[in-house]
Amino acid sequence: MVVRRFIDVTERRARLGVRHRLTAPERTDDVVRITDDLVALHSTDPVSVYLSAAARMEHPSFEPLETALYDDHSLVRHHAMRRTLWVLSPAMARLAHASSTIGLSKVQRRLLITLLGQSGVIDDPESWLVAARADTLAALRRLGPTTARRLGKEIPALGVKLHLDADKSYGAEVAAHTRVLLWLGFEGEIVRTRPTGTWISGEYNWAATDSWIDGGLSGWDPAEAAGEMTRQWLRAFGPATAADLKWWMGWTVAATRAALLRCGAVEVGLDDGTGWIDADDTSPVAGSDPWVALLPSLDPSTMGWKQRSWYLSSELAQACFDRNGNGGPTIWVDGEIVGSWVQRPSGEIVVGVLTDVGGERRSAIDDRARALQELLGETRFRARFPAPVQATLLAR
Repeated sequence: MVVRRFIDVTERRARLGVRHRLTAPERTDDVVRITDDLVALHSTDPVSVYLSAAARMEHPSFEPLETALYDDHSLVRHHAMRRTLWVLSPAMARLAHASSTIGLSKVQRRLLITLLGQSGVIDDPESWLVAARADTLAALRRLGPTTARRLGKEIPALGVKLHLDADKSYGAEVAAHTRVLLWLGFEGEIVRTRPTGTWISGEYNWAATDSWIDGGLSGWDPAEAAGEMTRQWLRAFGPATAADLKWWMGWTVAATRAALLRCGAVEVGLDDGTGWIDADDTSPVAGSDPWVALLPSLDPSTMGWKQRSWYLSSELAQACFDRNGNGGPTIWVDGEIVGSWVQRPSGEIVVGVLTDVGGERRSAIDDRARALQELLGETRFRARFPAPVQATLLAR
């Protein structure tokens, strides 16, 4: 009989601190390495990408990420797991595309065909979409990185109006080019490049993928990619349950089991049930150095697991997560969420420590808040996914 190894909460928290580069010895200024070690950075809120990377840097700065994204092209934005927008290295983006995005793109295409049919001005949506794809890619190769608005002007056919939720009170009408670009992004044929505004803007220029990334995003068999993606994820987030993996990837139960089997994951015992680790990651992890961190909303450490009780109490979950399960800005101490933070209109970073952490840790938290305030300088932002407690912090 093989006795499976047991990994307690203390070791899980130590692994989180080390693997997620939140302890001082693990911090690095290599933003591509940071991103790969976390698999990907959430990019639904563009601010989160920069703050997630900066929290793990030895010398926090926004310039290295800017360079990686827009000059070196060593990082790229792409829709993948759970239909979420991520920042990944090209190698990881190819795994994510094959294991997740390909399936999502089929759904997006069917939705777009339906919307085109409902527009009332297109007789053959299938043929129209083939032509729109060709025209859009040709325009991007001719113009280089281009805004959605300019593409809409360059290709008059894309000005067709689509009716979203026409039978609902919140229905809207949008130009077809917005949906065509979204679909082509899921297809992996185009990518978001530099934002049209400042670094906190969520509107981007678009480019043909093969002109931005050597080799594009294709190349992996979906099943093989799922196995390799699971192995990479377990290196960052293991031990984790099958439910954690299923949620994070947006897979079915069957797809999750198949991926765990394909990558040779090893079963371990956890305080809350059965978990999995990578087969090359079975050695115990010693306790990590003490650490504190102020992480942005949707940070990979905050959103890495569906089952969060080992690093988040039920009381703090209500204060730091919204009703949809989105984590707002969080304060961490030694692998546990202990509160939240917010930026005031003045630029001041206000912290709300919601549990007793002791004087030494509280002082370290205040130091981190001052450092973050200095890093942001004149930049002002509102988290797109604020923690519920932030309204209280702002009112203080």
